[in-house]
Amino acid sequence: MSIDLSPRHLQLRDMLFRRWKTNGLKAGDKIESQNEIVKFCEFSLITVIKTLKDLEAEGIIRRQVGKGSFLVETPWTEAHHRIGFFYNRDIVGGGIFNNEFYTKLVVALEKAVVSDGHEFILGSFTHKSMPTHVWDALDVVVLAGITPETEIDKLPETSAQVAIMDLVIEELPYHAYRIDFEPAFMEMFRQNDGKKLKYLYLNTTITSSEQASRLASIRRANASTATEQELRVISVNQETGQNDTAELEAVLKSYKPDIVCGYMHHSWVPVIAAKATKPTKAYRYSLDNDGPSFNVDSAAWMQQVLADIYANLEDRKPGKQVMSMPATFHP
Repeated sequence: MSIDLSPRHLQLRDMLFRRWKTNGLKAGDKIESQNEIVKFCEFSLITVIKTLKDLEAEGIIRRQVGKGSFLVETPWTEAHHRIGFFYNRDIVGGGIFNNEFYTKLVVALEKAVVSDGHEFILGSFTHKSMPTHVWDALDVVVLAGITPETEIDKLPETSAQVAIMDLVIEELPYHAYRIDFEPAFMEMFRQNDGKKLKYLYLNTTITSSEQASRLASIRRANASTATEQELRVISVNQETGQNDTAELEAVLKSYKPDIVCGYMHHSWVPVIAAKATKPTKAYRYSLDNDGPSFNVDSAAWMQQVLADIYANLEDRKPGKQVMSMPATFHP
């Protein structure tokens, strides 16, 4: 438990800034009257009056008799932004830099943010704990690894702008940035159409809207072929279960697939090559990969993401929107 020992008028100042930031107030917008402020906070009228007088003296607000008070400046909206990337430690096995996909994503995001002259912060959260008090000091938090197990009830409490990577949270009004793998699936099946092949899709045990969407997409791609293809699906844990390849090896032996694709730890590629009973191609989800994969250019993706994030800083309540980056098939 933390106790704020700063003077009461400074506590109120911080609270008002957080409220106005969260509500997306801009210069020229009207703010609450002193009586309205007293109603929604626990500060005395004397403290409220002093705080408003201080803000007026600093040129942050303008008070007009009979009309109310208005923002003149918004100190929390600076040209220099603080942008944080936070990942779920309960999902990303071994930490972010043990995960090839997220490592490349973080590097691309950090490079773009710093190149734009802003500050980049890296952190984490868990299913049970989100450091929303830390996020309040940031302009934007980009979150990755949220699942149905993650407690998101406190997420709306942060005054930072929230951006969700690789997931759509239906009940919250945030912009989400996802990868659309269906074009890559379609291209894989198109290139192999005319040959009856066996496909093995590795579906992750980490449930999310994206996991379900990708499974539905590969099934649609499979159904689109002129020549009927065989598709088998097994569940894997490519994060914390990367050392457990027993089921994968057993299916390689019994099913004898021509192609293995989907959620795949990078260490499984040589396992597939060694344990398959015939030449088998492996295509995994990847960033910046010239080898066999369903691939996305991380720099191009982050340019799209950051352009939208910067635009949203002008409108603190942009509502829900989903932006997709199409993946390409690298045979």
